[in-house]
Amino acid sequence: MDEGSPPGATVNVDPDEQAYEDRLTLLSDEVWWRDHQVWLAEKGYMLRPRYRPGWVPSWKDTGKTWHHFEDGLKLAHRAVMDATRLSDGETVMLKRFSRRTNGLEGPITMFLASEPAKSHPKNHSTPIHELFDIPGEEFSIFVMPVLDNFFVPRFETVGEVLECFRQIFEGLQFLHNCRIAHRDLMVYNIMIDSRDMWPEPFHVQAPDMNRSFTAEVKRPFTRTARPPKYHIIDFGLSRQYPPDNLNPTETFPEGADRSVPEFNGTKLVVHDPFAVDIYCVGNVIQNHILKVYNGCEFLQPFVDAMREPDPKKRLKIDQVVERYDKIIKMRWWWQLRARVLLKDPTGMDDQRYGVVDYTRQLFNTIGHILTFKSALPKPRK
Repeated sequence: MDEGSPPGATVNVDPDEQAYEDRLTLLSDEVWWRDHQVWLAEKGYMLRPRYRPGWVPSWKDTGKTWHHFEDGLKLAHRAVMDATRLSDGETVMLKRFSRRTNGLEGPITMFLASEPAKSHPKNHSTPIHELFDIPGEEFSIFVMPVLDNFFVPRFETVGEVLECFRQIFEGLQFLHNCRIAHRDLMVYNIMIDSRDMWPEPFHVQAPDMNRSFTAEVKRPFTRTARPPKYHIIDFGLSRQYPPDNLNPTETFPEGADRSVPEFNGTKLVVHDPFAVDIYCVGNVIQNHILKVYNGCEFLQPFVDAMREPDPKKRLKIDQVVERYDKIIKMRWWWQLRARVLLKDPTGMDDQRYGVVDYTRQLFNTIGHILTFKSALPKPRK
C-alpha cells in the first residue's frame, strides 16, 4: 500500500510495473523493439534474445531468479537499445527518435557527425555510425558506439578531473561556435568512451558483468593509464541559429536542470540559450565533482562564475575556456597527480577506506610516472 493511501484502499498497480517485477513479460516500450527485431537484423543489427519473436525466459522452471540470466535484464531507457553489429560482432547502441516531435535532433546530430565538423579536433559530440528511417513510421534510428556516464569509473586524481572538463568545455565551445545551443546539458548528457579502460568488454545493461554475462568484469584501468575521450550527447532539445543571429533568445525553458535562474518557476522567461548551457555545465561540476570529491576545492570560484545568477554577468564560453586553461597551467605536476577522495566512501569505515584508497593511488601514481603517463591524461589523436 502507498504510504499516503487510506486504510482499506485498493492500490492500482500499473501493468508495466508488474511486468517489471516478474520480468516474465516485456514492458510496452520493449514490445516496440521486439516488433522491429527482424527488420533491424536485416539492417545488420541483432538484438538480445529477450527482444526476439517467440522469446521464452531462460530462467523459467529452473528454480533460479532472473538475476542470473542475461535475458532478465530489462530495457534501461525506452528509446535506447543495445545491439550486436553483425558485420564485426561489435556492441553498439541504437537510439530511436521521432522526426515529428524531435524534428531538429536528426539534422543537428548529423551536421556534427558529418564533414567537416566530424573531423574537427574540438568536436566532442556523439559519434554516429549510421542513421536510417523506419519505413512507414515517424521514427528514425541513430547507431552509436557504447558510451557510459562520465563519472564511471570514479576519478582518482585532480588531473583526471581537470582533463574531463577541459574536453567538455572544448566541445561546448565548438558547439557554440557552430551556433548550436545544447539546451539540456545535464549530468547524463555528458558521457565517456571508456571501452579502452576495461580489460574486457562489459555488458551494456549490467556494467559489472562481462559481455557474455558469465562473470564479473575485472577492475578497470585508471583514466591516467588509459586516457578516455568525453562526449556531449542527446541533441533532442538543441537549436542551431543562423550566423547573423548574434543574440538568439528562447522563451520556453527546456532541459532537466530546473535550477537555472532564468527558469523562474512556471513563468515563461526570455533567455539566452548559450548562457543556460554555461550554467548547466557549472552545475554538473558543482553537484557531481565538488560535492562528491575532496581535492578540487580550488575550482569553486570558477564554478561560481559559471553559475552566476545574472546571465548577463555569467561567463561566456570563450571566457570559460580561457580561464580554465589558466587554472590548469597554474597546477604543478604533483598537484595534478594528487588524489581526489570520495566524501562518502559508500558506507566503508572512513579511516580504513582512506588507507586503502591512498595505498592504491600511491602505487598507481608510481606506475604512471615510471611509464611516463601524463598527469593530464589526454586521449590519443
